[in-house]
Formats: sequence, structure tokens, C-alpha cells
Amino acid sequence: MQPSPQGTVLVLLFDDVQSLDLTGPIEVFTGAGHAVGAPDTYRVRTASLDGAPVRTSSGLTLVPDLALADAPAARTLVVPGGRGTRDPDPRLVEWLREEGPRAERLVSVCTGAILLARAGLLDGHRATTHWAYCDKLARDHPDIEVDPDPIYVRDGRVATSAGVTSGIDLALALVEEDLGREAALTVARHLVVFLRRPGNQAQFSVQLAAQTARREPLRDVQQWITEHPDADLSVEALAARTSLSPRHFARAFRAETGATPGRYVEGVRLEHARRLLEDTSSGVQEVSRAAGYGTPEAMRRAFLKALGASPAEYRRRFHASPVD
Repeated sequence: MQPSPQGTVLVLLFDDVQSLDLTGPIEVFTGAGHAVGAPDTYRVRTASLDGAPVRTSSGLTLVPDLALADAPAARTLVVPGGRGTRDPDPRLVEWLREEGPRAERLVSVCTGAILLARAGLLDGHRATTHWAYCDKLARDHPDIEVDPDPIYVRDGRVATSAGVTSGIDLALALVEEDLGREAALTVARHLVVFLRRPGNQAQFSVQLAAQTARREPLRDVQQWITEHPDADLSVEALAARTSLSPRHFARAFRAETGATPGRYVEGVRLEHARRLLEDTSSGVQEVSRAAGYGTPEAMRRAFLKALGASPAEYRRRFHASPVD
């Protein structure tokens, strides 16, 4: 039985757009049609303001299918990001303001969320964008609940994603919603991303998220935590390594890294466990010990809280198994 048509996917083009923001989702949607044996399952169309070619931020020239004024009604409207979102053509924002509410699904990639916000389409919604622009989005648009952590956020008909390649993850999630897990898995394998990441997976690692401490003893402790996630990483034990009292250590660590010792340790252990599940065949019991959780149940609770997936489900999605 042939899958039912999923309507038009309309992708906006504008000068200084980030090319990967749009080509990633386009490859997913067009690949999904081939995966189910019906290339026209998604009718993917690109459009610019006047139908004229646009130049991406990397210097590529893209020729759209048509002008926005001639664009068909879209079931899924995709708004990419890039430098062109910093000072957009007012006509583009006005078109979004008028046409955006008519789309069944409103999707942004990276700073495309800024264009949606300027058009008033994110007010009252939870949304995300590239981590470097989350503060700006929240500051400029206080009616939006900005979540800087996930790689994508789905809030009703509005779906926003973080930087660049996270648009692929969001598009795969939409394909899975439309056509089922097997179709999404087939596309993911073809793109060599194995399977989509959960939307609430963090945008970047705990080491990148936290600041590097200025004082050498605290920097040494950060490195020790990373290299020994299975050690005693209590505040008392870590404070002893810096010759500070536990109270002084906890305050200094938070002041210099932006995270409490406990939160930092949680992040390091979770990241270490994720990598072991992705890259090794070690059993769950062995991974839980190596990552410092002690028991599989403790690790399971941590994974469910942070990622919304059990360790077994996480491994099923991300283990580096051979591509079919």
C-alpha cells in the first residue's frame, strides 16, 4: 500500500542563508519519499521573495523553484537560519506573519527561529535556537519560552531546532511521525547518522557548556572529574584535592565554572556513559560502573531524566553498528 501524500514542504530562501540549514531537511524529506517507494510523498519546494537566486553565507548560489507570492499552501513550512536573519528584508518577515499561521507545521532551523519570532509566530510557545543566540532570542522576545538546552523543541504545530545539523534530527522526527520509524531509520542510515537523536539531547557537551576555571586547582579538578568519572566525586573528596573546605570549594567552583560541582559531575558521567554505549559493546552493568553510577538502575534514572530514554533505548538508537 502506497503511503498517503504528506503535502508540500516549502523551504524559504534568502541571501546569506546557511546552506546546511536547508539542505539537511530537504535531503531528509526527499529521501523519505524514496525510502517508502513513493518519491512524491513530500512535495519539496524552495522559494525566495522574488523568485531570484540567493547567495548563501558560504558563497553558494541557489536557484529557487518559485517566488513566495506564487508558493503553494504548505503543510510544512521550513525557515532556515544564517547571517541573513540578522537584518532580514521586512517583506520576508511580513510574508511570514501573513502566511505562517496557515501552515500545519511551522519549522525553523538554527536562527530561523529569529525570523519566526520577528513575525510574532513564536509568542506563547516554547522554542530553541542555536545556543549562541538563545539569550538574544529570550531578551528580544520575552513572550517566548526559550529553552537553550535541547537540539529541537516541538510545541504544538511549532517546531524549532538548534544549530545547523539539528535540522536533520528534527526533520527525521517529523518523518517518523508521518511515515513511521522504519522510514526514518532508512533515511538516517542513508545519511550516515544512524538514527535521529532525541530532541532533548543537549546541544553540546558539559565540558563545552561549562566555563574553564581561572584558578589552576579548580582547573585540575575539572580535568580529574573528566578522567575519573568512576571515582569518589563528592564535594568533600573534590575539595580535598584543592585543599579548600567543602563550602569554599563549592562556592568557588560554581563562581568560576557556572555550574555546581554536583551538576558538573552529573553531566560528565552522563556524557561518559553515552559514549560507552555508542562506541563499545560493554554491558549496561559495566557501563554504569565505569561512568560512576554504581548500579544500572541509577544510570537508568539519570538517562530518563536527562534524555527521556533508557540506556538500552539510547544504545539502540546510537550504537555505531554497520550501515545496512
